[in-house]
Amino acid sequence: MYLNNWNSLDQMKADFWPGYSDAEKYNGELDGANVLLASYGTPNYEGHAFVLFERSGKLYEVNGSHCSCYGLEGQWKPEVTAIEVLRHRLEHGKLGAEEYDENPFSAELRTVLDSLTANA
Repeated sequence: MYLNNWNSLDQMKADFWPGYSDAEKYNGELDGANVLLASYGTPNYEGHAFVLFERSGKLYEVNGSHCSCYGLEGQWKPEVTAIEVLRHRLEHGKLGAEEYDENPFSAELRTVLDSLTANA
């Protein structure tokens, strides 16, 4: 599921790895991964990104942000996460809430987490 500025895996790759078609720049970072949710908003000349993916039975998240001078390049740093952790941040924090970072995806993330829980 791709949201806000992203409509495809190719768009996401182009923002994290400009020139990603060049193998040296991309390094196959998403090989074997299933992107579950990817959202990128660019309000007021800044950007906020969140990516949730699964690989080899583990969940990973990537968070990135930038001011108007830069982009997301160099910020692909996957961190292992868990459904419970993400639910806690949704309920007790502001993960994906529009008023927090203008990159709204909380409703879609809940749907993804519900699906993962149902299939577990």
